Amino acid sequence: MKEKIIIFCDGASKGNPGPGGWGAIVAAGNSIYELGGFEKHTTNNRMELMAAVEALQKARELSNGEVTVYTDSSYVINGITKWVKGWQRNGWLTQEKKPVLNQDLWEPLVKAAENFDATIVWQYVGGHVGIEGNERVDSIASDFALGEKVELYNGPLNGYLVNVKNITFDKTLVKQKSASKERSKLKAYSYVSVVGGVIEKHKTWAECEARVKSKAARFKKALSEEDEAAIVKEFSVKK
Repeated sequence: MKEKIIIFCDGASKGNPGPGGWGAIVAAGNSIYELGGFEKHTTNNRMELMAAVEALQKARELSNGEVTVYTDSSYVINGITKWVKGWQRNGWLTQEKKPVLNQDLWEPLVKAAENFDATIVWQYVGGHVGIEGNERVDSIASDFALGEKVELYNGPLNGYLVNVKNITFDKTLVKQKSASKERSKLKAYSYVSVVGGVIEKHKTWAECEARVKSKAARFKKALSEEDEAAIVKEFSVKK
């Protein structure tokens, strides 16, 4: 009997482009395999693709059964389920006759997907809403992007602390995410960034972007003087 496989995958880029990482979970039967990696200079989309490629290749080593891939990347899902056939017909050109971005990763993803006789279901899940598998691969990808040491789990399902079969989300986190989107639309008082442990305040996004771009950094928009002080305090806490 062919085992059903559950995959979670995610990518991150600090600076986009900048230092990047990818993470994946492959659950096959009673076994769990965590995967991940680092690239010095890359984009978020490339890391999302890399995670999917590596996860499917690992899954095929384990089984040829039905696969469900959970990802918060609409780019990956739309690409593999809608766009890629047109790109292939057009010789890997877009409708505007321009080369398809990340073709070097789309091609191995297509090949990896074609290696399965059974169905591959591409399932979108919201990021940062408490879905355990998604939160774990996000953590793996982000930690690799930041150059931190990552302990990857490879072992039995009953010894794994992440419930990969539970894809329910936290309604409170969904509300917080919605509030964050609304916040992003509000006028900024300033921007706060931290690079290499050094915190700076910026009056414009252009100044902040120039500092954080292509670096392992954190940054946040402040809506008031009090908000700015709170962000500085938050960034002062070492992680």
